[in-house]
Amino acid sequence: MFEGLSDKLERSFKILKGQGHITEINVAETLKEVRKALLDADVSYKIAKDFADQVKQEALGQKILTSVSPGQLMVKIVHDKLVELMGSDQVELSIQGKPAVILMAGLQGSGKTTFAAKLAYYLKSKKGRQVLLVAGDVYRPAAIEQLKVLGGQIGVEVYTEADNKDPVQIAKKAQQFARDNNYNVLIIDTAGRLAIDEDMMREISAIKNAVHPHETLFVVDAMTGQDAVNTAKTFNERLDYDGVILTKLDGDTRGGAALTIRAVVNKPIKFVGIGEKIDAIDIFYPTRMADRILGMGDIVSLVERAQEQFDEEEARQLQKKIARDEFNFNDFMTQIKQIKKMGNVKDLMGMIPGMGKALRNVDIDDNAFKGIEAIIQSMTPQERENPRLLNGTRRKRIASGSGNDIQEVNRLIKQFYETSKMMKMMSGGKGKNLMRAMQNMKGTTNR
Repeated sequence: MFEGLSDKLERSFKILKGQGHITEINVAETLKEVRKALLDADVSYKIAKDFADQVKQEALGQKILTSVSPGQLMVKIVHDKLVELMGSDQVELSIQGKPAVILMAGLQGSGKTTFAAKLAYYLKSKKGRQVLLVAGDVYRPAAIEQLKVLGGQIGVEVYTEADNKDPVQIAKKAQQFARDNNYNVLIIDTAGRLAIDEDMMREISAIKNAVHPHETLFVVDAMTGQDAVNTAKTFNERLDYDGVILTKLDGDTRGGAALTIRAVVNKPIKFVGIGEKIDAIDIFYPTRMADRILGMGDIVSLVERAQEQFDEEEARQLQKKIARDEFNFNDFMTQIKQIKKMGNVKDLMGMIPGMGKALRNVDIDDNAFKGIEAIIQSMTPQERENPRLLNGTRRKRIASGSGNDIQEVNRLIKQFYETSKMMKMMSGGKGKNLMRAMQNMKGTTNR
């Protein structure tokens, strides 16, 4: 995400490289490029201009420390202003009601139904809530069935009324059903609508007035850029919603919607969709997003994802094996499986500072570990347990059995030993093993 914007901002900062101090002239040149980068990212002219003016005002008022270059100072100022533009602080979802009612609204095709299920899964798996989904889209033939299928996949009940075509009544009855059956979160999916469709806008307002939601969330496709921002503004004027959900952010190389929705509607972005899988949902942190835009990575999010897969007892046992030099390919495979559970491999690698740029033109898909797994699975149980058995003859057999060249088998075994050494040198804190292993295996996943 944001690849185009990141590239252009990086080029703009190079104008100050080698400069001894900040002047009005070199700042003006840099900010001209910053403004162009924002415009190319589909940020409105007014916001891009205001942003550049604020950065200029701050930059010219700064004294340069001897240990900080003008370019570094400019990056920091732009970073801080990006954070401010996107809302400064992360805003929590309100789920304290009995039940807490979350109303989903948005345009047709924005990914609202899918995100309702993702949010249900997040609240169930991460927050321990008993969630009830409500199929309130009575107009799209496949919407109810889609929600049922998604609910079945995540183990969340879906409330439906086959013969009822009144979404207001469905929402009210679902709310009572949730109260009677001790559900503590109710997520109401509604029909996609156009902001210019007066009847549909009246309907979503009526649903809101009927159930008094604790959260009304506007779901919008990030890839529609400035159109998303304009639509968010129109919907907010009618609904006065509480927050924004940006879907398909992983496919948005520009970033205009993420950068400017907060400034236009003064409502926080609460979550973002970052892929098709049911767990591809992230809380929106303005600071972390600014870090990623400026190529600083996002180590905090990476560690959080690692910790979600962290099993304390397993880690203790693994630490003992590493200390005794008994780390083997079964353990290696377990580490790979944990990394895969953390999300898209390229997205994870991009969270490591400096890696985003290196991976910009590298295609790493969800099958990045497929070749590694094939090689390990072609080993005998004894070979996986004792890697020292892997002589030349055995390596040739493994290469043939896995459909790989002998060079690829040798490369994996070499990286296995390098990873083993690295892990032995580490302290073994939460998430560290996973991150170091990922960095070490970069060469293999790029094959």
